[in-house]
Amino acid sequence: MKRTNSSQNWLRRHFNDHYVKEAQKAGYRSRAVFKLLEIQEKDRMLRLGQVVVDLGAAPGGWSQIAAPLVGGKGAVIAMDILPMEPLSGVTMIEGDFTEQDVHDQLLTTLNGRPVDLVMSDIAPNISGMRAVDQPRAMYLAELALDFAQGTLKPGGDFLTKVFQGEGFDPYLLALRKSFGKVVIRKPKASRPKSREVYILARGFKAQI
Repeated sequence: MKRTNSSQNWLRRHFNDHYVKEAQKAGYRSRAVFKLLEIQEKDRMLRLGQVVVDLGAAPGGWSQIAAPLVGGKGAVIAMDILPMEPLSGVTMIEGDFTEQDVHDQLLTTLNGRPVDLVMSDIAPNISGMRAVDQPRAMYLAELALDFAQGTLKPGGDFLTKVFQGEGFDPYLLALRKSFGKVVIRKPKASRPKSREVYILARGFKAQI
């Protein structure tokens, strides 16, 4: 199939991208690791012994960073509808995290251990039409928040990617109701023209 000009331009930008080159040099699975590393340096949400669930994990860049930071007494569970190559220290669950059988697999894997951090770098397939892409992105962010609210231990943290635009402010308000502290981060590895930001919500207020 012949590539369109826009896809050719994207590929050119991608392979000329500084972070893509650095990820390849370092053996990271994606350029997205640099976003997580910058947030981690500032906020220290990943710590030894934690149980972490990584939503939309494939190809595994964030899990690749998280596993050594939580160490052998911690656990990283990567969830995605896409297959993912195995990673040391990471348990992979393939499937839709909103489906009951996949959730049951997660509960079996956790074996009663509480979840300290849910992180999500999920994004929809981009069509280039903002009126279509923004609602899709917000829907995925809402699903990730629902998952976090049903999974996190009291005091747990939630890190998610969100695109600024319609639905962003109500989403931020919902986070502030459910968590003690909410901060917005725009890592250097996020492309400057992108409306992508990351929200870190800390101190989950579990409903008793």
